[in-house]
Amino acid sequence: MGTMRGHKFFNEVKKFILLADWTLAASVLVLLAIGLLAVWSFSPPASGLFPRQLLWVLLGLAAFFVFSLVDYRIFRNHGLFLVFLYLAVLAMLLALLLFAPSTRGVKAWFHIGSASIQPVELMKLVLILVLAKYFSRRHIEIARLRHLVISGLYVGGAVFLVLLQPDLGSSLILAAIWLAVVFFSGIRWRHLIIFFLLAAILAVAAWSSLLAPYQKERITAFFNPYRDPQGAGYNIIQAMVAAGSGQLFGKGIGYGTQSHLNFLPEPETDFIFAAFAEETGFIGAIILLGLFGFLGWRIIAVGTQAQDNFSKLYVLGFAAFMFSQAFLHIAVNLGLLPVTGIGLPLISYGGSGLITILIGLGILESIRIHARTEIE
Repeated sequence: MGTMRGHKFFNEVKKFILLADWTLAASVLVLLAIGLLAVWSFSPPASGLFPRQLLWVLLGLAAFFVFSLVDYRIFRNHGLFLVFLYLAVLAMLLALLLFAPSTRGVKAWFHIGSASIQPVELMKLVLILVLAKYFSRRHIEIARLRHLVISGLYVGGAVFLVLLQPDLGSSLILAAIWLAVVFFSGIRWRHLIIFFLLAAILAVAAWSSLLAPYQKERITAFFNPYRDPQGAGYNIIQAMVAAGSGQLFGKGIGYGTQSHLNFLPEPETDFIFAAFAEETGFIGAIILLGLFGFLGWRIIAVGTQAQDNFSKLYVLGFAAFMFSQAFLHIAVNLGLLPVTGIGLPLISYGGSGLITILIGLGILESIRIHARTEIE
């Protein structure tokens, strides 16, 4: 029995070597290396952030490899398991509100020793799998309103609990995942209009009941940050100064004044793009954007080769997750959107988000490997 398992594992590794999308894997490794360099540059040596981030990267790469070997069809064929997983993560989000300590006014992390776990990151991936499973079985009758409502309840429950933390940025990403999947699944225009009307109503309700005062200040400060340059507008102003002061070639790695002199808050997480642009300049920022564009192209390529609706919807949802988060982060760092507290995928410091993304990319590789196996 042990010999048979070893032989099967060897065959899976062989398939991975021969059939994996190595250009996708290479782009991920380059982005991870840039992220490590950025965290090393922007975090104080005594903070210990760089060694911890290096550990998260190694654990994430191990998870990427494991999930590349796992047959993605176990998710497609076990809907009850996905529902259980969704409910378990939903319970974790509820437990955060009841038991987790408040960090900077937000209940978003479970603290275990020196490590922190952020359940909303796992919810992003679980929601993609749940929606892909749900709509892959109902693609013929997707135009029916009840499927829009049922899928909306999946995302609505998660968004509601995340808004209570409060975490506006992650709520927007969960909504973007749902919207991308239902839009490309064949939603009718009149249903889409109803959705936007409901979203507007919910936005008004969230403004009056769910958003914390500091979040409201962030949104109002976006329109005129210089009205309160030392308060609500401070982060936006410092991020724009950092991004612009890098000019064409930047000030050099380790020589960014905004980040190293503590003018720019959270340069290793929420404002890492602005800090990176200050040290590497316009050229470095364009290269980073180009790498994300290349990764997006490879993700889409996997989707075009997918052999079933579940795979295609998963790739679509994962792409929406990655690039809505990247867009929100970069737009905030350039002063184009209010501050949301969202990190840059594969770059910003943090273990929960990094490992979740690498697991998701591992599932993508599994889809690619099995698609090529079936074609051959």
